[in-house]
Amino acid sequence: MEYILFFVLSFFFLFFMRKVAKKVNLVDRPNERKQHQGVVPLVGGVSIYFTLMLAIWTYPYLLVSSDIYVLCASVLVLMGVIDDKYDVDYRIRLVIQILLSCTMIFAAGLSLKSLGGLAFGYPVVLGPLGYIVTVFAVLGAINAFNMVDGIDGLLGGLSLATFGGLAYINYIDGQLPLARFCLLMMIVMLPYIILNLGFCFPFGRQRKVFMGDAGSMLIGFTVIWVLLQGTQGPKAQMYPVTALWLIAIPLMDMITIMVRRIRKGHSPFKPDREHLHHICLRAGLSPHQALCFICTLALVYAAIGITLESIHAPEMLSFVLFLLVFSLYFIGLNSVWRVLAWLRLVVGRK
Repeated sequence: MEYILFFVLSFFFLFFMRKVAKKVNLVDRPNERKQHQGVVPLVGGVSIYFTLMLAIWTYPYLLVSSDIYVLCASVLVLMGVIDDKYDVDYRIRLVIQILLSCTMIFAAGLSLKSLGGLAFGYPVVLGPLGYIVTVFAVLGAINAFNMVDGIDGLLGGLSLATFGGLAYINYIDGQLPLARFCLLMMIVMLPYIILNLGFCFPFGRQRKVFMGDAGSMLIGFTVIWVLLQGTQGPKAQMYPVTALWLIAIPLMDMITIMVRRIRKGHSPFKPDREHLHHICLRAGLSPHQALCFICTLALVYAAIGITLESIHAPEMLSFVLFLLVFSLYFIGLNSVWRVLAWLRLVVGRK
């Protein structure tokens, strides 16, 4: 029953915040990188945040140190709203994200203490180095989900794949509060996805909303919080390497794009149109086809990770397989135009 309530509340906040956003000019306008029609309110993340805060206030036991999570999430969403409206310098964003990482580590006690049995079954304990690795993990998760938000429904679809996988793994591992939280995240995101896609009667495209940086960073931060609690907490049973499979598309896309930008002599944080979804569109897929293709790929990766964990496959094997998949992804994305040109040539000859 409570899931229905939070689903309705999420819809309420979306419609209410749409009106507020138009009054305060918190909207997204088309430009050379954003090819949508008209101004669109950037309130998806804010609406999810308000609903989520009510849920945590009602059920604080779902997360460890839920008060610290609320503090960090609130700061992150506030920064995201300011960034959506005024375009904050990426260096300021990074400093705040690092400070929030330290808050998570030292106030909530969540950090990467072990990478699991990657050394031929023996645990790789990080010790003090774990603090530094955790900071990079938090920065990576936040910015990976932020960067992947490029076409309608994509961030929502990939988030559902991630939280769905996390809900299932935590459920079978007996971490029921964390599984309920992941399911709750999926529920409160559904109204945003419905309005973002804009084809569900009776809402239509005139009710369209975008997530905004506030929402994408909140989702990335929440994902890494759940992953750390699920893999490093006192009741943790999930393999740390499984986390890579659950966030495979955002993670691999971010690393590939950053490496490509650095090779070109650009800042790794400079926006461009070279992400996987951009390539799918330029290759001839429609936005909905690109959405289905990428989300299906994310579900396949998540299923592989869950299957390997369920059958208790060696963690090193799972990690090696992930590196192999990532290598193919990296090479494929960097060679995609040569491959497509060759295919067109072959088809043309036939």
